[in-house]
Amino acid sequence: MKFAHMGDCHLGGWRQPELKELNLKSFQFAVEKCIKEKVEFILISGDLFDSAYPPIDILKDTFHEFKKLRDANIPVFLIAGSHDYSASGKTFLDVLEKAGFCKNVALFEERDNKIILQPTIYKNVAIYGYPGKKSSLEVEELSRISLQDSPLFKILLLHTSIKDAVSSLPIESVNQDTLPKVDYVALSHLHIKYQKGKFVYSGPIFPNNISELEELGAGSFYIVSYGQIRREEIKLHDVIVFNLEITDAITATEEIIKSLEKENLKNKIVICLLYTSPSPRDS
Repeated sequence: MKFAHMGDCHLGGWRQPELKELNLKSFQFAVEKCIKEKVEFILISGDLFDSAYPPIDILKDTFHEFKKLRDANIPVFLIAGSHDYSASGKTFLDVLEKAGFCKNVALFEERDNKIILQPTIYKNVAIYGYPGKKSSLEVEELSRISLQDSPLFKILLLHTSIKDAVSSLPIESVNQDTLPKVDYVALSHLHIKYQKGKFVYSGPIFPNNISELEELGAGSFYIVSYGQIRREEIKLHDVIVFNLEITDAITATEEIIKSLEKENLKNKIVICLLYTSPSPRDS
């Protein structure tokens, strides 16, 4: 069995046109890699889009990529994340599913204060999912989930924070030890590098803000092949960070240009962090 796990694509999330285009190209890179690797299926664990109602140009490009996967006979199983989730229950994920490009595996029913997840069966795999929600509302609900059991290889898709990944940060999170026992937990929501045993955060397909560009430098997803979990980095361009001290506002622009001219910036993402020295009275 060979499958891909991605999430936090946030298509349409960047305001800057160049970075929005790089975000899309990173998703296209992941799609082409999956086709080349001949994965049997793809998991997207939430936040395919940056909003429940993405712009029409983003939708057109996304549909084009999903058509490539359908033409390659690679099914996609997904859930909504905190960004593409809608309290009304209606998002453009439904449009993708209605067009036959994917299957939303967030199938469940509530019974006696329990949330029972029902499997989507594909070949010898049972895939379960529960959506992420705004303001981490899914955290309390995940303490009440159980599975309609299956003897098959079990995968659970979640868009949430688990305690081991957030460590001591004051973030609402799920105790991973209380989750139902499955063979692979496909996580997203935290934009981090994390893989411990069966718990795997996909990381973002492309960093979603300046801080992430500086920290991560690239996007990622995972390919799981016959038990081996392999992180695939997506780095279309190198990221260069300049920390520049500005001592004189009048000459600041000239100083910045001189510093940048010393480097080869072609085809690179450049981040300039400007700061001033403390004044003598602040010393």
